[in-house]
Amino acid sequence: MNTTYFITGISTEVGKTVASAILTEALQADYWKPVQAGELDNTDTNKVQRLVSNSKTVFHESAFNLTAPMSPHAAAEIDGVSLSAKKIKRPKTENNLIVEGAGGLLVPLNASETIMDLIHPADRVIVVSRHYLGSINHTLLTVEQLKQRNFDVFGIIFSGDEHPSSESIIAKMSGVKILGRISEEPYFDENVIREYAELFRSKFSKTKDK
Repeated sequence: MNTTYFITGISTEVGKTVASAILTEALQADYWKPVQAGELDNTDTNKVQRLVSNSKTVFHESAFNLTAPMSPHAAAEIDGVSLSAKKIKRPKTENNLIVEGAGGLLVPLNASETIMDLIHPADRVIVVSRHYLGSINHTLLTVEQLKQRNFDVFGIIFSGDEHPSSESIIAKMSGVKILGRISEEPYFDENVIREYAELFRSKFSKTKDK
């Protein structure tokens, strides 16, 4: 049975796109970014395409490509676009699917909906957490929001240098499985992504039925 993994972060610029590329490669899954805001000449989809090297992945077109690098609700207003969750239709695929959100869970799509409204009940949600002052709070709040909506919080990926005390308390207080960490690498290319994919593939094979 095919699975959709929804990748969210505790904030913006925490490493969701690199994590999405690694998991796309690890699972040879399809990739989809529902809403792209800004960087239309170098979208997150373009970035993941350059990092993924398997021949099975299909990269699906974003439902909305907005010109301004802002929250989707604001970028949509600038473009004169009506943005809503019901207008964002998932691509049809027989493969596993990696869905990359924008920013954090409560980034607005409009005055009443957020990125969290794009998550489906059957999705496995993966939270990308990066260490900074306040990141413990942001990580636990993100997990709590997901649990309140009864979503399957499949695991947490840490991004950046190791911070044992933060990781330990997040694991204990959230009760969520730690899938691994993506270190602060000098660069990411296809080879680095493949190496991480091998590590995470084994983690997924061990946790997928738990």
